[in-house]
This record gives sequence, C-alpha cells and structure tokens, in this order.
Amino acid sequence: MNHVRARQRRPTMADVAREAGVALRTVSRYVNGDDTVGPDFAERIRAAIDSLDFKVDERARQLRSGRTGTIGAAVRNISEAHPVLSAIEATARAAGLMVVAMSTEDDERLERDAVRSMSGRRMDGIIIEPIAENHGYLQAEIDSGLPVVAFDRPATGVDVDTVLTDNPGGIAQAFEHLYRRGHRRIAYIGDDERIYTGHVRAMAFRTCAAAAGAPHDGLVHPGPVDQSRIAAALASVRHDPDPVTAVITGNASTTVAAIRALGEDFGAVALVGFDDFPLADLLRPGLTVVAQGDEEIGRTAFELFRSRLEHPDRPIERVVVPTRLIIRGSGEIPLYP
Repeated sequence: MNHVRARQRRPTMADVAREAGVALRTVSRYVNGDDTVGPDFAERIRAAIDSLDFKVDERARQLRSGRTGTIGAAVRNISEAHPVLSAIEATARAAGLMVVAMSTEDDERLERDAVRSMSGRRMDGIIIEPIAENHGYLQAEIDSGLPVVAFDRPATGVDVDTVLTDNPGGIAQAFEHLYRRGHRRIAYIGDDERIYTGHVRAMAFRTCAAAAGAPHDGLVHPGPVDQSRIAAALASVRHDPDPVTAVITGNASTTVAAIRALGEDFGAVALVGFDDFPLADLLRPGLTVVAQGDEEIGRTAFELFRSRLEHPDRPIERVVVPTRLIIRGSGEIPLYP
C-alpha cells in the first residue's frame, strides 16, 4: 500500500510548558538536567514530554554547553563484518555524504537510544536494521520530514521505505537443492523467531518441507545464536533413531557455530548455510551457501534514502532483493557416501 506522509510541526519546549502548566524556563532547566526542579514539576514535565513525544534539540543543547555528548572513533574498517553497511558507506561516500554508524547489539533499548540520539542531532536521515517490536516512537520524526529506510527487516508500526532479502526464496533454494539430491530427513537450525528474519526463514522451511511431504516435526530448531544450543540441536537431529542427512542453517553466525560443533565430522552431513562469509570457500569441503545480495541491499537502501530526501512525499517503496545459491561442496554431499 502506498502512503503519503503528512508534515507535522515538531513539539517545542513552549508546548511542553503549556501542557505541563509550568514556566518555559522550568522546562528548560529540567531538560538540561537541573536537579533543583521540584519533584511535582518534574513529574508534570515528564508526563507532558511523553504525551507530546517531545525530543530535545541536541544541537541547541550542544551550543549552550559546548559539548556534544559523543566521541568520534575513526577506525580501520567498522563495516568489514557488515557487508550491507559497507555497501551503504561506499555508496554514500560516492555521493559526498558521511555515514555515522552505531551498533544496537539486537537490543531494543540500545536501538531506541541510538535512533533518538541521531534524530536529536538532526542528521539528514537514518538507515536502520530494525530490532524493536514496535517503531512507533519514530512516527513524530518521520512526520516532521526525517527520511527513514529499513533494511533486512521491516520496521513495525510505521510506514517507511524498506529493502528486504527474498528470505522464503532463499530457503526454498537450499531445501530444493538438498531434496533433489535425495535428502528427505533435512533439519533447520536458525535464529530466534522473535527476530523477523529468524521467523520468516523458519516458517519458509516448514512450508517447503510440508509441500514436499517431508517430515519437519522435531527438525526445526530456532533460538538464540548460542554455541551450546546449536551443538545440542545438531546432536539431537544427528543422533535421532532416524537421523537427518542434511542441515540448513539460518544465518552466518549459526553456520559458524554448527561447523564448530561438527568439528571433524564436518562433511558427514550435507550442509547449506544462509548468508555467505569470508573463508567459507576455504573449508574442506567448501561451504555451499544461499548468498544475499549485500551490495545491492546497501546500494538500494541508500538510493531510497536519497530519493526520500529529495522527494519527501513520494509513495513508500518496498524492494525485495533475490538470493543466489553458491555451490561449493558441503551441500552436494551424497545421501549415501
């Protein structure tokens, strides 16, 4: 569905003062950390801030204090372990823009803090890899004209431009590849289903197995990317009275943990991983993967951001980038060696 965003005025400290029934300078003292503001006034101001979804203008506060509350860190390559960020950074640099990146560690609170900090500093826009269950806290910023683009996972509770991987298509590629080679007992070990990609990929696996008439009860193991959990899941499906002959892993971190758990048994079962990663081709056998179009995702996310910046009222776009199966050997291990 296409939506056109309506511009709204950002609430000001004067609005907060009016809502709270206090003097403007009392609100100013409160937001600047003055602990002499009485508890009754402080509570009324807090309630007004929440009601209006007021955001402190960090730039104004910086001018008053002479400090930004941030530290610059110029390191060799923060995007090396995140290929989509690398693509965003390269595309932005070519357009004469700088990227300031913050890690959320899959923590909703850290995500909200990072995004609100960026909004308060009046950055030109935000490209986000969403983790929170609801991003309604961004609505006021979006309404006031802040371009927001989500990638890898959709932002919930708001309508923003989004770039996604074809997760169901990628899982179907992996499943069909193994099925065509005679594998019928195929297990899936993936990320926590509270995360969008973890849920969509696990559901896609169940759908593929059901459509093929293959069993999947007891063979789908989503959960945190934890070495002991993944090792236990592998042991469960491999030592079952009717053991699996093939495994699909749901992301690069899960794949690496599975390879560690297999140890010398790597190559004893067919394995296809979702996501490619450095050195995957140097394993013996080489790791067969479903590769995301990381460069295309990053490039598309930036182009959507730039288009939104230039044309703020254009319809919302949702782009799905296809995956690619890369055959290297681990997914081609025969059913009966």
